[in-house]
Amino acid sequence: MKDLLLIALFAALGAGFAGLVGWVAVRLLRHRSVALSLFCVAVVTVLAVTSGTFAVAQAMFLSHHDLGVVITVLGMASVVSLVIAALLGRQVVAGSRALAVAARTVGSDTGFTAPDHPLGRELAQLSRELAATSAGLAESRARAQMLDASRRELIAWISHDLRTPLAGLRAMAEALEDGVTDSPDRYLRRIRTEVERLTAMVDDLFELSRIQAGALSLSLSRVSVHDLVDDALAGAHPLARQRGVRLEGRQVAAEPVEVDTHEITRVLGNLLVNAIRSTPEDGVVAVSARREADEVVLSVTDGCGGIPEQDLSRVFETGWRGSTARTPLPADTATAPYSGGGAGDGGDSGAGLGLAIVRGIVEAHAGRAGVHNVAGGCCFEIALPAARG
Repeated sequence: MKDLLLIALFAALGAGFAGLVGWVAVRLLRHRSVALSLFCVAVVTVLAVTSGTFAVAQAMFLSHHDLGVVITVLGMASVVSLVIAALLGRQVVAGSRALAVAARTVGSDTGFTAPDHPLGRELAQLSRELAATSAGLAESRARAQMLDASRRELIAWISHDLRTPLAGLRAMAEALEDGVTDSPDRYLRRIRTEVERLTAMVDDLFELSRIQAGALSLSLSRVSVHDLVDDALAGAHPLARQRGVRLEGRQVAAEPVEVDTHEITRVLGNLLVNAIRSTPEDGVVAVSARREADEVVLSVTDGCGGIPEQDLSRVFETGWRGSTARTPLPADTATAPYSGGGAGDGGDSGAGLGLAIVRGIVEAHAGRAGVHNVAGGCCFEIALPAARG
């Protein structure tokens, strides 16, 4: 037992000295090639085994012949180990270089192109992560481009929509100032109507900016969907009577939801205004509510005649309108700006913002908004999480 301990001590001293030298070498080479570091580790291992074995052999007073045999065996094993380490280092470096070249394609128009060179498990996992990152960057870039295009369209449309009422206001103000009108009261009413339209447009822009900035503050309370629908129908009834459109509440389930009643009432109001303005006289606008799993789905169905299929995915975009006309019609005009679909003029302001506000408010409630065509018109739906308990 004592001999074994002594042999272990000599082996530890020899291997420890080689390990200390190797640690210093590895520290000095930490900024160099991985292949060189791997080769250095192999050299340290070989030196540790050789020095430990040589120290034990000297302590055991082996004969020159036996010592030569031991050194020969260690030498051959060392050569094989170092060759294998060098080959492994080259393989790792080749895989790393191939992955580095492929990484340059991350975020490109063509997407990430994985290297053809075979990779180890870790490098292959890194390649998959780079592919996922590239796909995420491509999606973000597409979304940013879409938002940028939508923003440019919005600015162009808002500029056009502002120019027309402002020109009318100036003309009416000049007419009143010069005293060339026989009915100043009519001009004053018209000026007030245009001012209210511009005020609504500014309010919509402010609301949309809050939604897009994530600054929309919600005051949640438990309320029945039936009450929300009743309030929205009551608010839209005067416009429906003026347009000759009949409002109906169909199968409105009294399901509880936790929402900001003011904001959701605005959502329903925007949808109802769009539906009424897009539905011809003697048409019907129906509101319903139903429970689906953990959601409460409210729908507004109009008689607009339907929205073109290629436009369905765009109706909630900021500033988008389906018609070629860009100027909002007067409030007493019976024809909606978008005669072919429920997108209408986007809300009360006529700026194409109402449906974007609808989606923003619904998504702020962790819900979703959608639209699909039905017989004779289209159906806008908002899905809100059902109240717990």
